[in-house]
Amino acid sequence: MWTRDFVLFFTARTVSMLGSAMMPVATALGMHDAGYGATGVGLALAAWMVPMAGLILFGGVLMDRFTPRRMMVAADLARTATQAGTAALFGLGRPELWQVVALSAVAGAAAAMYTPGVAGTISRIAADVQRANATLRMSEAIMQLLGPGLAGALVGLAGVGVVFAADSAGFAISAACLLLMRVRVAGSGEEPVLVRLREGWREFRSRTWMWSVILIWVVFGITLFGPLIPLGSVLVTDAYGQTAYGLVMSASGAGTIVGGLVALRIRPARPLVAGGIGMFLFALEPLSFAAGVPLGVIMACHVVGGAGWAFWSVMWATSVQTLVPAEALNRVSAYEIGGSTMSLPIGQALAGPVATLVGSREVLGFSALVAVAGCLALLSLRPVRQITLRPREEDRKAAPAS
Repeated sequence: MWTRDFVLFFTARTVSMLGSAMMPVATALGMHDAGYGATGVGLALAAWMVPMAGLILFGGVLMDRFTPRRMMVAADLARTATQAGTAALFGLGRPELWQVVALSAVAGAAAAMYTPGVAGTISRIAADVQRANATLRMSEAIMQLLGPGLAGALVGLAGVGVVFAADSAGFAISAACLLLMRVRVAGSGEEPVLVRLREGWREFRSRTWMWSVILIWVVFGITLFGPLIPLGSVLVTDAYGQTAYGLVMSASGAGTIVGGLVALRIRPARPLVAGGIGMFLFALEPLSFAAGVPLGVIMACHVVGGAGWAFWSVMWATSVQTLVPAEALNRVSAYEIGGSTMSLPIGQALAGPVATLVGSREVLGFSALVAVAGCLALLSLRPVRQITLRPREEDRKAAPAS
């Protein structure tokens, strides 16, 4: 598995993920310190997610035309610029809300041009797709473990701007690594964008197991994933200080490492069933915020919840990458990622106003209930229960360099 190209891709993902792991903490603390509260945090996060979800379908199509490598390098360079600009804004003083929102939106658009190429790249540079996904998930988890705590420390010592500057440097290194990769995917024709979008939609729609899960994730985006950071960050920061929220996020990262290790060792016959069972553990994260338990208990719940989330992520990514034809993978990935994230900005933007009406703890308590109900719904779906993995060696071979 550890070929030259995989090492470069692994390095690119690892370095950029360190910066990305610091971003939720930096954004939450920066917007909180600037006086924008939970609503400001939610808007800043939603500003990134809206263009990400709205443009990712076009990202999948453009991947096919201009090749994933070119699109991913361009996206990394764009994010190098946006994060450097945000660093300058925070470094010079209190930024205007619209400035942070605008730069966040550009970064989200760049992410939409990058993300669909990840699945197709992994399936071409790694013979063992599940092992590659688990290894990358563990690397991301280690960065998630280190990143939030490092972000909290850097904010306390040097300010929010330094964290965004580090994220900018990470994207620059990632672009350099991707440029050095030898295995590339050739462009695939000049068909009109709408034609290729329709082809991708047919591939996505034909897989009931896939779109059924995405529908559950749409609900999760509004009621579970969306409120978690805006409300959780404010509750923990107000109760225990800025560094405490970084520790909580690091605990979630530690759990993700555990989940990745389990995914390296276990190859369940029905991966989505096993992953869905693991996702029950994620309900502990919002529940710990809602219950108002001590910081140590919140961290323990995030370790367990992070493990469940990581195991599900590996099972899902491996299923998609091995069961979808290679020639359609970029576009299908765009539909499944776009579908699963399109509702997240709604939940992020609504979190603050709804919490003002009914209370932050009440909202997060409801999130925990939704997490359990969603996992039960997922396991009740026959197409999901019937999914098994089969080898697809021809799709793992590298395409000729172009």
